[in-house]
Parts: sequence; C-alpha cells; structure tokens
Amino acid sequence: MLRRAFVAVLAATALAAAGCGGSSKAGSSDEALSPTDPGAVSGDITVLTNRTDLVTDGTMQKYADEFRKTYPKVNVKFEGVTDYEGEVKIRMNTENYGDVLLIPNTVSTDDYPKYFASLGSASDLAAKYNYTDKAKVGDKVYGVAGFAYVNGFVYNKDVWSQAGITKWPTTPEEFVGALQAIKAKTSATPYYTNYHDGWPLSSWSSVVGSVTCDPRANDKLPTSDPWAAGSDLRTGDTLLYDIVKNKLSETDPTTTNWEDSKGAIATGRIATMWLGSWAIVQMQDAAKKAGKDPGVIGYMPFPKQVGGKFCSVVAPDYQYAINTHSKNKPAARAFFDWFIEKSDAAAVNQAVSAVKGAPMPPALQPFTDAGVQFIELSQAESAKLTKIDNASEVGISKPDYRQKLVDTARGAAPGTPEALFADLSKRWTEAARTAG
Repeated sequence: MLRRAFVAVLAATALAAAGCGGSSKAGSSDEALSPTDPGAVSGDITVLTNRTDLVTDGTMQKYADEFRKTYPKVNVKFEGVTDYEGEVKIRMNTENYGDVLLIPNTVSTDDYPKYFASLGSASDLAAKYNYTDKAKVGDKVYGVAGFAYVNGFVYNKDVWSQAGITKWPTTPEEFVGALQAIKAKTSATPYYTNYHDGWPLSSWSSVVGSVTCDPRANDKLPTSDPWAAGSDLRTGDTLLYDIVKNKLSETDPTTTNWEDSKGAIATGRIATMWLGSWAIVQMQDAAKKAGKDPGVIGYMPFPKQVGGKFCSVVAPDYQYAINTHSKNKPAARAFFDWFIEKSDAAAVNQAVSAVKGAPMPPALQPFTDAGVQFIELSQAESAKLTKIDNASEVGISKPDYRQKLVDTARGAAPGTPEALFADLSKRWTEAARTAG
C-alpha cells in the first residue's frame, strides 16, 4: 500500500455564485468556487484518500471534526482506498469517485476538465499557491497539491557515524564508498530498497532536476533521451544499480517490508533509504516508539553537486481535485480551502506548504544550513510527458522497471544496465514520435 507521508487527503470545491452559500446548483456546474459564508454551506461530502492508515487511526476524523467548528453544516466522510491508483482510475469511468479526491498519476492533464471541477483562473490560483502548473489546462486550474516535499536519503546518523562518515557524499562514487564502509564497520544493512512493496522504488524518479540542478529538467523529457549519459535518470538509476550490484542492499529484496523498515532504520538495522522528505516524520515516530532519540534520523541530498552546491527539487505530492459531478461543490471547496490554509497537516508532516510564503519545515533545516539549493520543476510539459510515458509503457513513476534493474543487478535477471537503459530509451523516443 502506498503510504505517502503527506496526508494524502483532500481536495475540494466550491460555491457557485459569488456570495452565495449551500446550493450546488448555483453558478457554473464545471466550477468550484470558494464559499464566502460558512453558515450557508451545507451537505455531505466523501473524500477519497490513499492514507488508509490515517482513516483507521482516526487522524482523518480529527480533521473533519476540526473543520466542522467553522462549517457546522458540512459532514465529511473519508474513504480509504488501498490500491488507490488502480481502483480510483476504474471508478472514474462512472460519476461515483467521491466529491474530493487525489488525481491518479495516470490521468492525462488534458483530460482534467472531463473529470474535475475548475478551481479558478490560473493567475488567481498561482498568486495564492505553489505547484499549480501541473494541473493547469488553458487558463484554469483543476488541482492543487496540499503540500510538497524534497527528495533525498533518510539515514541513521549513528550508523553513518560509526562507519566514520561525517560529511555528506558529493558524488555517486563517494556515496557507494560510504555504504561499503557501513557494511565493513557496522552490522547494519547499508541500503534498503523496499523492493517488495514496490512504490518506494518509484521515488527514484524524483532525482529528475536534482542531479543537473535544472528547473526545466521535467519539461525536457518529452524531447530528449531520459537515459542519455549524464542525465538525471541515468545517474540515479546507475547509482541504484551499483548499490545492489556491490551487495550493499538487503540479501533478498523480494522479502522487504515497508512498515518494518521504519523501525529498522530507527534502531540502526538499516542505514539508508531514498525517500521523499515526507518519510522523515514517520521514521522519527518509529524511533520514539523504539525508545530512541528521534534526532537519530537524518536526511541528506542526492550525492551530486553543481557549482559546489547540492540541489534538491521541491516536488508537489498528489494533486487534490473536486469531482466535476459532485452535488456538493460548495462544501467540498470549503473543506479544500480550510485544509490547505488552516489545518496543521503540512506542519505535522514536516512538509513544504503549498501556500506561498509559508516557512520551510524544521526537518529541512540541515538542508538550509548547508546551503542546499531548492528548485521547483516547471510542469509546463506535464501533459505531453504523461502521454509519452503511458504510450511507451515505461512507467517513470512506477516501480516496475526499477524492480527489473534491481533484479539485473543482483543476478536474478539477465542483462546489463546499458542494455536496460537502451531499451528504455528506444521505447521512450518511439512513443515521443507518435504520442508526443
């Protein structure tokens, strides 16, 4: 089950006529405008989320209860979906896919107006929130990420210190050398792939932009070879291959366990994992439960510098959107506005708020202190990128090809990394000629 630490919860909708309240029949049916009178907004809404754990433990209900203090006539029900990507995409063939939902990654940006209500003009939304480009179609925005995260390696500071490593590696070769020192001098597994759950491997796609420190790196993918020598993906995937090839990861990746890995890194049985910064708070919580100092959990950028500085992409999590068929758009938009702007979700999860001007979370203070350059990737070509990715069946944001990469590196599948990269490049460029 995909467990993004960003409370992958909500997105919402709106009032219909400016200054009016509860009725969803007022105003344009394809828009979800912000309500102006909390007392006039009413109705029941269902919010789809991939965070089934937060539905089970009552966290989501606490948000609903807090929201009702401002909007007493709105009832919010959360529906946790285990196979979120698969099930929700199927449900979108009907009109029954909640009132508020997370946009599945496989939905093409061009198709957003078919499924989601407009949240307003691109200029208005961009003035208020970050990360709106990806969900922009024409001059309208159809989704907003609740928060964002940076990319890097979660690591156990004590284990790295025991291995004699006191500075962040600045090259992939130094990083592999550090893991070799951990293997030689400690009892920890130097790196943990989380191969079995799969989705953590897709996090390696977040190297795009960090390696080259290029805000346009994402936009260049549709018209370039993503696995060309020196490219972001080629550099990241090669590092993953080298880690496994040098036996610096778990012995049998088919037996990994995401939930167990949290406690293992907190107690020093695992040294390092590549994950978004959303994972920091989860690993810190695991340390607390194990009776350890949560400060043992560290976070470091990808081992590559440009101009003497590390770069880390600030990447939006799931885009929250409103079902265009919702009968309660005002109530849904009310919840969306409140959750993004008033709830403590971003702070609790040590996430980067989508609200412009919000401060960076304390967990990223080491990045700030070290002068890591934060960059936001342009999403101007996201629609074209999604089309090419789907047509090529590469699945840049899916775990499949990296599972094959790991299998090749550990000798469980034939081939070489060069052959694998060549195949990915061929499929991508062929799809770009037709679908792009």
